[in-house]
Formats: sequence, structure tokens, C-alpha cells
Amino acid sequence: MTDLFGQSTPRIRAMREHVLARPSAICLSRARIITEIYRQHPQEPVVLKRAMALRAILEQMPIYIDEGELIVGNQASAPRAAPIFLEYAVDWIIREIDEFDQRPGDRFHIAAEDKPELLRLCQEWQGKTLEARALAMMTPESRFLYDVGMIRAEGNITSGDGHIAADYATLLREGLAGVRARAQARLDRLDLAHFDDFRRQFFLRAVLMVCDAVVAFAHRYADLAEEMAADQSDSGRQTELHRIAEACRRVPEHPATSFYEAVQSVWFIQLVLQIESNGHSVSYGRLDQYLYPLYAADVAAGRINEEGATELLENLWIKTYTINKIRSYSHTRFSAGGPLYQNVTVGGQTPDGRDAANPLSVLVLRSVGRLRLTQPNLTVRYHRGTPDWFMRQAVEVVKLGFGMPAFNNDEVIIPAFIALGVTPEDARNYSAIGCVEVAVPGRWGYRCTGMSFLNLGKVLMTALNNGVEPLSGERIHPGVGKAFVDMDTFDEVYAAWAQTVRYFCRQAVIMDTCADYALELETPDVLCSALTQDCIVRGLTIKQGGAVYDFISDLQVGIANLGNSLAAIKKLVYEERLLTREELWQALRTDFEGHEGERIRQMLLNRAPKYGNDDDYVDALLVAAYNEYIDELDKYKNTRYGRGPIGGRYYAGTSSISANVPQGSAVGAMPDGRKARAPLAEGCSPSHGTDRKGPTAVYRSVGKLPSERIIGGVLLNQKLSPDSLATAEGVQTLITLMRTFFDDLHGFHVQYNVVSRETLLAAQRDPEHYRDLIVRVAGYSAFFHVLSPETQNDIIARTEHTL
Repeated sequence: MTDLFGQSTPRIRAMREHVLARPSAICLSRARIITEIYRQHPQEPVVLKRAMALRAILEQMPIYIDEGELIVGNQASAPRAAPIFLEYAVDWIIREIDEFDQRPGDRFHIAAEDKPELLRLCQEWQGKTLEARALAMMTPESRFLYDVGMIRAEGNITSGDGHIAADYATLLREGLAGVRARAQARLDRLDLAHFDDFRRQFFLRAVLMVCDAVVAFAHRYADLAEEMAADQSDSGRQTELHRIAEACRRVPEHPATSFYEAVQSVWFIQLVLQIESNGHSVSYGRLDQYLYPLYAADVAAGRINEEGATELLENLWIKTYTINKIRSYSHTRFSAGGPLYQNVTVGGQTPDGRDAANPLSVLVLRSVGRLRLTQPNLTVRYHRGTPDWFMRQAVEVVKLGFGMPAFNNDEVIIPAFIALGVTPEDARNYSAIGCVEVAVPGRWGYRCTGMSFLNLGKVLMTALNNGVEPLSGERIHPGVGKAFVDMDTFDEVYAAWAQTVRYFCRQAVIMDTCADYALELETPDVLCSALTQDCIVRGLTIKQGGAVYDFISDLQVGIANLGNSLAAIKKLVYEERLLTREELWQALRTDFEGHEGERIRQMLLNRAPKYGNDDDYVDALLVAAYNEYIDELDKYKNTRYGRGPIGGRYYAGTSSISANVPQGSAVGAMPDGRKARAPLAEGCSPSHGTDRKGPTAVYRSVGKLPSERIIGGVLLNQKLSPDSLATAEGVQTLITLMRTFFDDLHGFHVQYNVVSRETLLAAQRDPEHYRDLIVRVAGYSAFFHVLSPETQNDIIARTEHTL
């Protein structure tokens, strides 16, 4: 493939096509092995049982080295095959097994002969899974809200945590041998006559077991490479296979001595973390920083050049794309396009505050850009000192139209972290994790964002109906004593909102606690904890409080609909009296049916202020209403509070991935003019078609949000006409616009789809001719043709701006 960054090598082009041609499929290997280990060792402490299971999986799972690969290691029996993680949840598999390849999007193939075996395995696990434990822990009230979909937490109790970046810098310095030595030394210092030390021994013993298992896993590839070399007639490939064997004998056990070894070492850990647990958003962190010393040394010594390093990076990205995960379909709708959110971050600042962009940063941009896959997720860190030359490199990738990179703003994130108690050096070393969420690699606990999803549209409509959700007719809140038609002032409307959203905020925290406690008890992740500071020092897993920092975020969906709805009620009903309360409620109740309903809908759409147009009337109202939720959230702590980490607190987040589509399908008509079951606004972006004054006005509205309190991510999607970036002047205009947004308006994040509406419509009509079309869905990119029609339509409906 040819683009602005040149052409990949024939090897990489062939590997890319090979992987893209592979269908998503189901692999039963992991499921068989872990079931047998749990059968054999029911009496073992769970953390040791998890370590035994991972060791057995790494010993017994099928491995392969594909044609041309220089970086090796596979998650399952074939590229893009998804393992089954039975210990997390099985009921959804039993329900949906005959529908995996029938889904509207994100289909998976399962061999007919594998279905009976998978069903038998699932039945053996019923009642013993993470999901079963978490559901049993829920209060009756929480379980009711979970079942009716008011607060979505399915992903937290049917899969692992993820949302983390391991300590790759330390791995490259000391290898797993160093990690193991620290664990052994800590174990040797324990006094088993003390209960706390007695408990610590099991985790530390598990770390020793897992470090040995990962080293043995790498050695399996060394053996395979040597076997293949012996049968290889091509001398060039034979040399490569010997080089692979040599690298796998050394890393990740020992410190990397070259750029090649470093890339292989990082990949082994990135891979095994996702064999250990099915949590997503396992990210590379600041790869351009921790790999750069080895790259620079190799370049100086003449051992590698730019093209050789780029080929290794592109091999790494292809391997990253091979990772796959199957979710229940209800969960899939929240993550349309099958993203794994494996983020790599470039740029930003060094821990001492200097600009961090370096030659390897450019190679990462170049390699991701010319490969154009959906993984890894690419993020550029911006600060006032980011040079224009680096911004131009980043925008050249944006121009390619596959939704990357996203941009995060140091000028907001670093001060916000320091205010939370993060040291300045650590704060400057943050990276993107998954979508737009941020954390300090190797020092932060799980789920810096991504706990439960709260549907703000549903909360508002329930508040207006005295606790009864209008679409379903279910009472999901005790009510505020009055329905909307009985509220004489807007202050009463606002008070109903405030009381209702605070109630659901508290209920979400209770649900999170159930999920967190179940995860702690049932699925401790040993390798991930071993590569997170200070788990070994404390002798605790991440979930027990082992991380240096531990802050988490719930996610709020539909903030634009909330602000627009409150503004319409206040202005049109209570101030201008263009509508009576009864007229508006009747229109909402009937989904704006008939001529009169449509007249009212048009009034709501066109006569009321809309967020995204730099209108203080609606923007201030939205900020006040959102702060009601954030103020309530500030009261609560997570399950690690007081157990070791700095923090143990919550903050807000709008990184709602594709949840706006399924969450919108559960909400009736709203006072902003949105019809029943239509998607809610995504992230912190304006509602589709309502941002009519251009991107600058959008930035000004978004800049009014309390971003320093929304550290879970202030996700802004923008769609640009491709013509806007067709010239050097257009590129510079976008850079200037971003600098203004980040420097002056304190924006947290922005990302761009550079694709026309006409192209998207053509791709929807004729997907076979647009199989390489990638779009930005939310905090991630996905192939357009694999998305469900409802998600495709949501992307098509976004406002297309020009510069």
C-alpha cells in the first residue's frame, strides 16, 4: 500500500493481507486447559490457581510462527481467533452460541464440531463464574437497576479489568528475572506467623510461578524457530529464524540488549497479559520513550536504520491486530467494531518537563499511518512546547482518514493529576489507556475509566416523570413528589434532576463495588500485578491495593442531550411560554406523532439553544447539571481506598465508546427534539446536526466543561471534510485551531474523522468495495463494514465541518 509515508516492505504487505483475510473465529484451547486445572486444584488459593492455570495455558496452547514474521507470539490457534474465558461468564455463551455468526456486526465463526464441547464446558462453569459471584453480591435495588439496564455494568462482571499499561520500562531494564528476584526477596522477608504476611505469600509465590511460565513460553518459540530453521531452504529466512530463536532465549527473561529484543520482549508481555485476562484496553504506554534509548544506541552502532526499525514496528502492529475478543452481543453494542483499545502514546513531555518528541515518535506515527489498521490505538500528547514539525507529522496521519491519532492535552491532564496527589514527575509521564482515559504506566490501578455506564437521558426523563421511566413504564426511582406537568417553576425541574442523578450516582458506586470485590476474589491477575508498582513491595495484587495510584471513573452517556433538554424546557416552557408543560409532555409521550407533535419537535430543535454553538445559556446549564453528578461522585471511594494506593477515589468520564447507540435505544423522546430510541450524543460531542457554527464554536462550548474534574476522559469527536486538509494551509489551520483549543480553551481531547458523508453512504451500500475503510467510532477506530447498521448510521449523521 502506498501513501504519504511511503510503502511498507513486501513482507509487511503480505503479512497485513494475510491477517486481514482471517475471519474472526472461536478458539477453545484456553477454555479446555483452564477447566482442567480448576478440576485438578479446587482446594488451592485462587491466586495460585490462577497462576497454575496461566502456566498450563502457556505450556499447552498451540503456537506458530507465520511466514515472514520477525516478532512472534500468538494469543490463540490462529490470527484473529478469540479465546474463551469461561471463568468470567458463561450464561451469555449458552444463550448466543448459535448466533455468533448471525450478528448484525462483529460476527464470529465457530466450528460445528466445537459447539457441543463448548456448551459442556459452559455448563460445568455455571454458578462458578465471576458474573455469578457479582450478581449474587448485588443488593435487590442494584440488581433491579442492572436488569432493567438503567446502569450498565455488564462488561465489568463478564470480563477482566484491563484499562492499564504495564511497567514496560522496568521490564526492559531488568527482565522478568529481575521481577522474579524482587518477588523472591520479598517472599524471603515474610514472617508467616503474622496473618498479613501469611496472606502475602500466596501472591508472591504466584508471581514466581508466572514469571517462570512466561520465560518457558518464550523458549517454546525459540525451540520452534530452530526446528523451522533446520527445515528452511531459504538462507535468508533461515538466518531470521535463528535470530528469532536467539531473541526468545533472551527476552523477556533478561534485559533487552537491542531494539529488536526490546520489541519482542514488549510483545510477549502485551500478549500474555491478554491471555491471562480478557480485560481490554491493555496499552503500550509511552513506547517512543522506553524504546528510544535502545533504538538510538542501535542506530549509532549501525545495527539498524529507520526502515529496519519501521518494519519491526509494523510487525508489532500486525501482531497487535491479531488479538481478538468475543463479547456478549449486548456488550458488543457498547464496543461496536470489536475494539481491543491497545493504545500507544507518543510525544508529550519528559518527566523533567522537556519536550519528549524524538525520532522514534515519528517512526511510530509513520508506521501506524502507513499500515492503517484498527490496532494499535494511537494517541499524541500535546503541550504548549510541542513543535510545529511534530504536529504536522501527526496531522499528516490524520489526513489519511482512519481516525488516528487522537490528541490529549498535557496542559489540562498534568495539573489535574498533580492536584490528585500524583508526583509531578509521574504526572508528566502519563499515557493514554484504551480510548482517551489517562494514567501513569506501571503505577496506576485498573479502570482509570470504564466502570459502569450511566444513561443521563434516562435519568432526566425519569426525574421528569416522578421516578417512572417513561418508555418502559417501570418505576426505577422513588420519585421527587411531582411530575413535570405539576412543576410550576424551572427550579423544581432542576431540583428533580439533581435529586435523581445523585441517587443513581450512588447506585452506580454500589454496583461498581460488587464488581470490584468479585474481581478481587475470583480473578486476581498475577502477571499484570507483578508489572505494576508497588504490588511486589506490598505483597498485594492490584485489586487488593497494590498500585501506587488508584483512581477510577464511571462513564456518563448523553451529556449534550441533557444540556439541550434542560435549556429547551427552561427557555420555551418557563421563560418564553411558547409551549405549555402539558403540550410538551404529550409530544414526548407520543414520540412527536402527528402534525402537532412534529411542530413541537421542530420548535425544540430550532428555537432552543444547543450545546456546541458557544451559547452560554445552554453551556452553563449543562455544566451546572453535570456538576450535580460530579459533586455527588466526589463523596465516594473505591474498594482500594485506605489499603495502600494514593487516591482510592472516583472522577467523572465521558469516554462512552459506542454506548450512545444502545443506551439511546432505551430512552424515549426527549425535550431536545430527539426522537425515541435514537442514539444519544456520544462522548462530550454535540448532538448530531445541532453544532451549526463550526468547529471553533464546538471547541468553545467543550472548553467550558470542568475538564479538570472529568479525568476519566472528555471525549470529543469531530468530522472534517477531506478537502479541509488538502492543502498545507489547511493543515496549518487545523494545528492553529488545536493549539487554541488546548492552550486557551483548556480542551482535554480531540480526534477526527476525515471522511465525507458520500463515502460513508457509498460504503454502506457497497461494503465489498470499501473493506479497507476505517472510521473513528468513539475513542477507537474500526472497519466500517463490520459495524452494525445502527452504528454506521450514527457515524454518518455526525456534523461534517470545514476549516
